[in-house]
Parts: sequence; C-alpha cells; structure tokens
Amino acid sequence: MQDRKAITSVPINDLAARRWSPRAFDAQRGLTPAQVAALVEAARWAPSCFGAEPWRFLVWNRADDAAGWQRAFDCLSENNRKWCKNVPLLFMTCAASTFENNGQANRWAQYDTGMAALSLSLEAVAQGLVAHQMGGFDIAKSRTAFAVPDDFMPMAMIAVGYQAAPETIADEETRQKELKARGRKPVAERFYSGSWGRPAS
Repeated sequence: MQDRKAITSVPINDLAARRWSPRAFDAQRGLTPAQVAALVEAARWAPSCFGAEPWRFLVWNRADDAAGWQRAFDCLSENNRKWCKNVPLLFMTCAASTFENNGQANRWAQYDTGMAALSLSLEAVAQGLVAHQMGGFDIAKSRTAFAVPDDFMPMAMIAVGYQAAPETIADEETRQKELKARGRKPVAERFYSGSWGRPAS
C-alpha cells in the first residue's frame, strides 16, 4: 500500500488529502453490500442546483453480476482495461440534459454529477477503499450496452475497490504511472483574485 497523501501548502482535511486515483487494485477483496450502499448514499446526498439530483449512476458489482461487469469493462479504453481487470466494483455516471420538473435545459447537471462522483470517492477513502474516475471509455458503446436515454450524457466510469501494491500491475507503463509523484500547479496559475489572470495571493 502506498501512502500518497497530498503534500499541501496549508493543512486540509484528511479525506481530501488522502484521496487519489490508483490503478493497482486487490483482485481478492470484494465489497460488502453495506459498503456499496454507503458509497451510493454519499453520492445521493451531494449538492445540486435546485435540488434536482440530475445524476444517474449505473452500478456493476463483479461478485453479483459478472456479465454486466464484463460489459462495462468492455466499454473502457484499452489503457484503462490494462489495470481495471482487478476492480470489483464499477460505476458509470450520467448527467441529465434537462430539469425533470419543467423540461428546461439544465446547464449545471454535469457540474452536479461531478460533485456526486466526488462525494462517492471521498466516502471510498473514509471506508479504506480507493476510487479511480475515468474519462477513457466508449460513450456510444455504453449507451447501447446499457440503454442510456438520449437525454442523459455518460460522463465517467469509476473503479472502486481495495488498493494493492504497484507490483501487481503487469504493464510497465501503467506501473510507472502508479509510482509517479503526485503534484498540482501552483495556486497562482489556477486561482485568481478579483479578476481573470490576477494571481490569488
């Protein structure tokens, strides 16, 4: 197990500091129904514009639905399939294009769905699990495979499970990604004070 806690410029809460996206998952350890329920509940209570809850999560637990899990796995990009084969639990997040109550366009839905995904990821950390969110998957294939309606946009796949040692990753390139030091751009490059381009102090 790698300790990949973020090295922050000021102290932040422990869950956020410990959250990262590993690729080494323990193939021998599945999740209990209670664990899965808590992940879902954390996502359910994420904030959303007007309380619309515009997200939908498809869930595949390999222990309960190996065929469904395999269909989800088959939608992943080649690079993600290299390491995702040991993951016990997969999610796919989808965002509504309109509000349910009035049919008007919901331009905040994708933002809100991302917050629900982060809520799930932080719950994973709290449970001693790890989560890796993936943009690398075939949207058209996933729509067909799982009958996703046209008015919902598949946003990301999320792998959840127990972390394993980097040595369990067979592919050398992927293993090097696992070992690469974590980092972020300086605050002044991404956060502005008062107006665009003025570095935050």
